[in-house]
Amino acid sequence: MDAASQAAESEGPQPAGGEPVAADVPSDTGAGPVEQLDRPLPEGVRRRVVGLAADALGGLPLTEVPATLRPYAKFTAARRARYAGTAVAAALEADPVFRTRIADRLRTGQPDLVAALEAGQVPGAAEPLDVAAAAYLLRTRGWTRLVAEAGEQAERAEVADAAAEAARLVEKLQEELAATKAAARADLERQRAEGEGARRELEALRKKVRSLESDTRRAQAESRKLQGELDTAKAVAATERTGLESENRRLRHRVAELEGALESGRRSAREGRSVADMRLRLLLDTVLQSAQGLQRELALPVTQLHPADLVDAVVPGTASPHDVARRALAEDDPALLDQLLAIPQVHLVVDGYNVTKTGYPALPLEQQRLRLLGGLAMLAQRTQAEVTCVFDGQDLDVPVIMAPPRGVRVRFSRTGQTADELIRQLVRAEPQGRPVVVVSADREVADGVREAGARPVSSVLLLNRLARS
Repeated sequence: MDAASQAAESEGPQPAGGEPVAADVPSDTGAGPVEQLDRPLPEGVRRRVVGLAADALGGLPLTEVPATLRPYAKFTAARRARYAGTAVAAALEADPVFRTRIADRLRTGQPDLVAALEAGQVPGAAEPLDVAAAAYLLRTRGWTRLVAEAGEQAERAEVADAAAEAARLVEKLQEELAATKAAARADLERQRAEGEGARRELEALRKKVRSLESDTRRAQAESRKLQGELDTAKAVAATERTGLESENRRLRHRVAELEGALESGRRSAREGRSVADMRLRLLLDTVLQSAQGLQRELALPVTQLHPADLVDAVVPGTASPHDVARRALAEDDPALLDQLLAIPQVHLVVDGYNVTKTGYPALPLEQQRLRLLGGLAMLAQRTQAEVTCVFDGQDLDVPVIMAPPRGVRVRFSRTGQTADELIRQLVRAEPQGRPVVVVSADREVADGVREAGARPVSSVLLLNRLARS
């Protein structure tokens, strides 16, 4: 492209539009001044001329092609017109011989048009741009006029096309505006209808709410009435129970008297039974059966208090996890964990990731959880202790789907909550006095659960115990 421009500049001065400056120069035949354009070649004519030259360039021997265009000789016609358009236009203007060769190709391709132009005639059915391009290449008499007229016709055609396109666009916009207005009106009507429906629905809901409020007040009044009746029934039942207990005591006293009489009757029976003794035994059996039937009918509970429970004495204390700590065992000795888990009703709470990242940090988190939970399941089965394993879940994108092993409770902390906070909540949730053992190497967790009454142990202790299994 640069070589073509330099070649064009070397042939003579050019205007800003890329075409030679109009000037009177000798003709190719020496017959007088040559016709020159007084303005740049119209763009439509220029594209048509470049297209004709690009098509004909492929059929010329390489020696007949100007040096500036030889790099583009092997291109296709379309690529030559696209990438070498400026160079082709400059060569046509600066090299009469090259232009003549292109014109000869045009004579071969369009002989009728060329013959008409050389005869000074313009075919009526010919395309103006084709006529102007052929006249530019042939340089027949009046070719500048033909080029100028073709440019004006092309400009008028472009103006007409632009006006038609603008009119079509205006018509389309008007149709779209009308459709938009119609859609807006329909949407407004629909919104009005929906608003009316919503208003009626709201009014119906308000009536329903008022009805529900009235029903609620009636239900509350009925509830208060039933509560009063229940309280009265409880009071009557308590009074009747007191009377029945008094009657039961009286009957027991009577039974005791009858048992004494029975014993006396038995002694008399050994000496010789009489009709009166038989009547007394019958009366005693009747009273006993009546007392037993009354006890079953009243569903009187069997007393759970024994005489030994009423004797004042010192009761031994129960074992706690803190008592085990006083024994001569190392903090990482698995026997220490066995003694802690041997305490009745003990609850073992494990800081999951704290243990797994201490024992096997190289494994993925899922494999860490599976390995730890498998060991805890075996430990729970052997010790029968309650085991809860807590994992930190605040950084999880989605909930973890898993099936906890038998005997192990698995919990994840919620978003914004750490596993340490969840462990402290689990410890505080236990009743006062229940033995709780927390496995964690975190000093802050250990201090917190110790204040809540739990016994903290290190993660290494649990790992050693699981390794021994």
